[in-house]
Amino acid sequence: MRTAQGVGHTAELNGTGQRSLEPGEVGKRRQSFALCRPRFKQERESLCSFLSTAAISQSVCPRRQQRLQAAQSRSSPSCWAGPGPEPEAEPVADRVSPSLSLLEPPRPARCPHPSLDAAVPSSHAQSVSDLEPASSFFLEHPDLSAEELCPLNLLNVRPPSSEGPCWPPDWSNLPPSCPPFGPSMLLDRHRGPSRPERKAEGLHPSSLKEQKEEPRLQNLSMMPTRPSRVFQDIVLNTRQNLEHVRHSKTGSEGTAIRVLANHFRVWHPRWPVFKYNVRFQPDVKGARLRAELLFQSERVFGRRRIFDGQSLLSPERLRVSSLELVRQTQDGDIVHITVEFFKELKPTHPDYLRYYNVLFRRTLKLINLEQVGRHYYSQEAEEEFRSWGLDVRSGYITSILPYEHSLTLCADVSYRVLQSKTAYDVIDGTYEFLRGYPATSSRQLQQELKDRVAKQLLGSVVLTKYNNRTYRVDGINWDQNPRDTFTRSDGTRVTFVEYYLQQYNEQVTELKQPLLVSLGRWRKGQRDAPREPVLLVPQLCYLTGLPRFLPSSTMKKLVERTRPNANDRVNILKIFIEGLESDQNVQEELERWELRFGSDFMPVSGRVLREVTIFQHDKSESSEGHASHGYGYDKSKSHVSPLFVFKVVCILPSDDQKRYADIKRYLCVQCPVPSQCVVAETLSSPKRFLTIVTKIAQQMNCKMGGALWKVETGLQRTMFIGIDCFHDVVHRRKSIAGFVASTDEDLTTWYSQCIFQETGEELVDGLTGCLEAALTSWFKNALSAPQSIVVYRDGVGDGQLQALLDHELPQLVRYLKHACRHSIKLAFIVVKKRINTRFFIEKNGLYHNPPSGTVIDVVLTREEWYDFYIVSQSSRSGMVTPTHYNVIYDTIRLTPDAVQRLTYKLCHMYYNLPGIIRVPAPCHYAHKLAYLVGKSLRQEPSRSLSHTLYYL
Repeated sequence: MRTAQGVGHTAELNGTGQRSLEPGEVGKRRQSFALCRPRFKQERESLCSFLSTAAISQSVCPRRQQRLQAAQSRSSPSCWAGPGPEPEAEPVADRVSPSLSLLEPPRPARCPHPSLDAAVPSSHAQSVSDLEPASSFFLEHPDLSAEELCPLNLLNVRPPSSEGPCWPPDWSNLPPSCPPFGPSMLLDRHRGPSRPERKAEGLHPSSLKEQKEEPRLQNLSMMPTRPSRVFQDIVLNTRQNLEHVRHSKTGSEGTAIRVLANHFRVWHPRWPVFKYNVRFQPDVKGARLRAELLFQSERVFGRRRIFDGQSLLSPERLRVSSLELVRQTQDGDIVHITVEFFKELKPTHPDYLRYYNVLFRRTLKLINLEQVGRHYYSQEAEEEFRSWGLDVRSGYITSILPYEHSLTLCADVSYRVLQSKTAYDVIDGTYEFLRGYPATSSRQLQQELKDRVAKQLLGSVVLTKYNNRTYRVDGINWDQNPRDTFTRSDGTRVTFVEYYLQQYNEQVTELKQPLLVSLGRWRKGQRDAPREPVLLVPQLCYLTGLPRFLPSSTMKKLVERTRPNANDRVNILKIFIEGLESDQNVQEELERWELRFGSDFMPVSGRVLREVTIFQHDKSESSEGHASHGYGYDKSKSHVSPLFVFKVVCILPSDDQKRYADIKRYLCVQCPVPSQCVVAETLSSPKRFLTIVTKIAQQMNCKMGGALWKVETGLQRTMFIGIDCFHDVVHRRKSIAGFVASTDEDLTTWYSQCIFQETGEELVDGLTGCLEAALTSWFKNALSAPQSIVVYRDGVGDGQLQALLDHELPQLVRYLKHACRHSIKLAFIVVKKRINTRFFIEKNGLYHNPPSGTVIDVVLTREEWYDFYIVSQSSRSGMVTPTHYNVIYDTIRLTPDAVQRLTYKLCHMYYNLPGIIRVPAPCHYAHKLAYLVGKSLRQEPSRSLSHTLYYL
């Protein structure tokens, strides 16, 4: 059993400097360390002896030896390993003038002055009704911003030496004997073949001259599939084998437009830094407590340092390559801290970037922002919503990453909504409601209470204010209550009530309440991670998100506040940047590292693609006025409406998810037939009745194989495939991969198949069988084989780009090359929706959303990728989010204009919404399929439905 304190978060300190422990730590010893000195003579003698003989593993200068010997003769006990008398223990944030006697003298800079770079001017939630919601409401960005979480210790990057390195570095001048580091940055530490073996495999850039049209997948494969983060995507060069865009990946089609981005220029230092690995024996839990022990005195490491809990970054190199420090705990336990030199990091090393993000997040604390989850929020709540029991706080999402010409700081606005209601209030309110039922037995009351409470709390996210952390509720333990005891790390027994009172000064008054169970944070690709339960007291757990019932006026105000339009968002970010520039503490922290941020939004050149022509009822119209009012696109000479053969329409009394799942499971598995479910309340509006009925009829038409409209893609005989995955983070069931493929030239018929995988598994197996079945379906509708296949892969997280190259893409390539009888070309495009980049335009002193069809393929893209952004949607409220596309494999040789135009056109082909969506239609079809199967069916649907859009 694991405590709430240790679920992937930094440990807290109580008033005595000890780590605060949570209840529920059974079978684990988590030691609480305090910054104290040894009190007994025997301990003092052993420590002094240890320091003089084994503290420093390398040779030390004579003056240092004299100081160590003098330390033995001092009467006062000491654990100090630095020069001079031992200073008092200081907090990490204190600024004390350092002594650098353990540090090397400052190294001469590469240049007289550090040179600066030249300045360079929808929701996936589905309601019970099959109708697509007109809009989606997000209170908080779900984007993963995990730059500071995973060090890339395995990357051994060796950039060429040059005067004043700049970003991006020039990797083209390496001698032939060197492996192709740089944008491809191969691993050579404990992984992969040796350097001669790599050259033999054709990994040297010179081997690219021998390549023809077919890219070589093994050239991009750096390491076995393993969990990783965004920085491992940065070092991949997927563009080097795409010969048709090697010289230019910029398109020219469309009308030029000047846009601004929520990115700010970053000027960074040009000197190298030194990375040290830090080990604690025995292990110390919590980065903050580790820092307290390591930096008991600042004189050892100096004032300029960045520590993430496992490694230390310093611009000055220690005189010794290995240093050992000794500390003693309040309980008398000895802690050995080993600091070992790992490597020197050049200014362009990706690990350097991770520490930049750690440093910048440190500055956010200096402007009184508090961390909740991965982001930082204001400590002051919005007064306007307190009367409704809502705690609404604004915050920021930040990341520092490299792009074409420089590093940039991406900053966006985020909001956190917290209710004043606790989980116990839900339990107590449900109990009081059930007590009013007549003739209810005690056993029935208890069972009904458990069922209703579980329905309301399971899967919800709660926040504990005593440590400011969030947890997902995975279960409710009705057999335990706060009066039960648990064993602490020192072996003593204590009740939950006593623990919270002593540790956090929190009074638990309801002694019969059950305990909530959280299984810890769930992450993609970590299905084998231990799931140790965390016990929480409901009275101390506050609900997050919106309550079920809010007045429409309050909801409207909340939407306006938490979804600011482009102009309001720009003004909020301006205030944020100005606050950083005016804060003296922030500037002092940044000046230590010679890090500067621009105050202006980054200008970017974009283009607006021309409107897409929609074909419907033998007519055509522009996408701007596109709205489907008929029954479908006539794809044959004699159009027959399939509405007459539609069999099942269900009118549901409420939006009960269980009822909906039971109906869909029966009609998709046991008795496979296309079905339509509608909530009765949807049909209750007389004014909108005709519009709603028309949309229901259109959806029924699609489910029976009809088509509503079409677009001309510009590619002849091309199959389009969408792949996406669904992960049940609440019940942690098996993950579902959705595979959807067009099976005719007009994109009006589709084949679908789902694949069941292990929980949390994002990479898809079995793509060969799916592709074979899709081609078989194609031959039933067309006389000749497709000339090409374009795959849009959605749902790929940070750091999984290499895994796609190693696992998914080879499945398709091998089948087309060896098993398929026809010569079919392939393009593989990665789609990423969860990004923090925003674009806006300035007009008459105000800021607005860019028009639909805006494409950006310069400045904020990467030189190593064939990538671009598209703003496909238009919105009157809020701010539109662009979608990022990255072409990682292409034997079709799609030009930038062709792939951008094609992608934008496919955003018009989603039949469930008469408009433009954020991603190409194959992606969203695959998502709808995976969501229906994973959320409702939970078993494979009948293959007889695989040729229809039954999942709409």
